[in-house]
Amino acid sequence: MIGYSKRFHTIVLGVGGMGSAVCYELAKRGKRILGIDRFDIPNDMGSSHGYTRIIRLAYYEHPSYVMLLKRAYELWAEVEARTGTQVLVKTGSIDAGPADSWVFKGSLQSCVEHGLAHEVLTGSELKQRFPGYNLPHDILACFQPDGGFVLPEPATVAYVQAAHALGAEIHGHEEVLDWQPLSNGEGVRVITDRAEYEADSLVIAGGAWNSRLLPFLRGMAVPERQVLAWLQPDRPEYFTPATFPVFNALVPEGRYYGFPVHTVPGFKFGRYHHFEEIVEPDTYDRQPSDFDEEVLREFASRYFPDGAGPTMILKSCMFTNSPDRQFIIDLHPEYPQVSFAAGFSGHGYKFASVIGEVMADLAERQDSRHNISLFNIARLTGKVSKLYENIPGMRVSAGNRIQPQPQSRILHPNRRITRGGRRLSTPREISTSRRIQQRNPTSRSFQSDYYHDSTDPRYWEQEDVKPFW
Repeated sequence: MIGYSKRFHTIVLGVGGMGSAVCYELAKRGKRILGIDRFDIPNDMGSSHGYTRIIRLAYYEHPSYVMLLKRAYELWAEVEARTGTQVLVKTGSIDAGPADSWVFKGSLQSCVEHGLAHEVLTGSELKQRFPGYNLPHDILACFQPDGGFVLPEPATVAYVQAAHALGAEIHGHEEVLDWQPLSNGEGVRVITDRAEYEADSLVIAGGAWNSRLLPFLRGMAVPERQVLAWLQPDRPEYFTPATFPVFNALVPEGRYYGFPVHTVPGFKFGRYHHFEEIVEPDTYDRQPSDFDEEVLREFASRYFPDGAGPTMILKSCMFTNSPDRQFIIDLHPEYPQVSFAAGFSGHGYKFASVIGEVMADLAERQDSRHNISLFNIARLTGKVSKLYENIPGMRVSAGNRIQPQPQSRILHPNRRITRGGRRLSTPREISTSRRIQQRNPTSRSFQSDYYHDSTDPRYWEQEDVKPFW
């Protein structure tokens, strides 16, 4: 590192999807920036890879995400224009599920509340419009034409190159060992396996490794194994970006998501939160198994039969989940010169561009132009940061806060899908559950008599689904 500076305005730990955008946004403001990552830039060790990542404006998770997404689209376009690299492809997006499910109703609600262009299609109408789909006729789908996918590896490279052009210093293959507040209380020291650095502010965007740098995130930003498949379509013309919208679909077997063929051969899809396997990021088994493939292929054969040809690629990655599946973005409760972005829970990458702007604001002035109150750390710990200390009602009592969960346990109680008051529990679901339990009989992730995705409010009982028409 001879010849490099040791003092910066801001140091960014983690140069994946979020961290690379932070480096660029701060460099754009004329700041002296150091980005540090322990792996290659880009790499496939964390959560910022996989060739394509869904982006959609219709957002059932919480309508407040939509305004952030609108800004995210603007910022993705900005980095494309600055670097001449395409990082976003529009295909339209499908959010599909039973008529009374939160996947469909929440997506439709966000379209109505924010005036987004959309159409409602039955399963049969969806197949007529997009013949690669074969969802049941009684499924309803919200089609939103602005959805599509972001290209994570080119996006990270584009942000890093743009940051370099603006004077940022970025190091790969350098492991952070520790960070400390400076004795004057106004800066930080970062110790790596190569050197020590100082800065006025620190941004921690380490993905699955965040809790090692911020111990209070243990049990609140928990890594989980995820597996994706790419299958060669028998009818490739049905699975192009022009003919196949990205999807998020709730079916009796669980919730799945998928993409058209792009960058590499194969129709790509996965099961949200897969088998709910909590892992250690450095030691988990990254090699997909035959059982991983079997469960994914069963889904494709039933609902996308023209896309269920030979397996081309199987890959694992990680989600890092918060207890309520909302992001965790805030200032450090004790050291406001330190900010962090964590717990993106499998739906964060599409926001990387705007998270870069949010974190640059926090690093520069300990505040943000965006409304990020949904993501405060106080909801989990009761400890209010400087960002919210003057906001009435932000104080969280111990009885109301979300309690962190031990990393050996599932993060959510099990809930069942109901349709018209009937519990969905088919022999197929029970069979899947039994095979999962045989694969890992000691796992506490499979406590019910059939496997399901228990990670979001679509699994609320019918009477809990919020009506809006």
